[in-house]
Amino acid sequence: MNYTTKTIVVRYVETDQMKFVHHSNYLKYFEMARLEWLASLGVSYASMEKDGILMPVISLKTELKKPLFFGDEFQITVSLKRPPTATLEFVYHIVNQFGQKVCEGNTILAFLSSEKNCPIRCPKFLLDLFT
Repeated sequence: MNYTTKTIVVRYVETDQMKFVHHSNYLKYFEMARLEWLASLGVSYASMEKDGILMPVISLKTELKKPLFFGDEFQITVSLKRPPTATLEFVYHIVNQFGQKVCEGNTILAFLSSEKNCPIRCPKFLLDLFT
């Protein structure tokens, strides 16, 4: 199951002295896409946190292919690599307004009980969406 974000425009504040989007922003873009996708499935991350379920990032990889610049437009496609267990692994592909591959990456998030501060299995309501 894939999800593609609406078009995003690079803001000046996201660029560095070389006029490229600073590499740290790609992780923020990944998070925006991930949360937007979950929301489109009816999953509220805020509600999960209120229910004591946290999802910290435990691993990430980013491979930059081509820079984005101030004013560029791009979209992010996010997908789940495999059905969730105690973790969720997301894969991301960013393309610019010309359809050129800009960045690829992945993140692994763990499910964590905020009450016990220990790993837990994927909640059933979420597992049902992906199996």
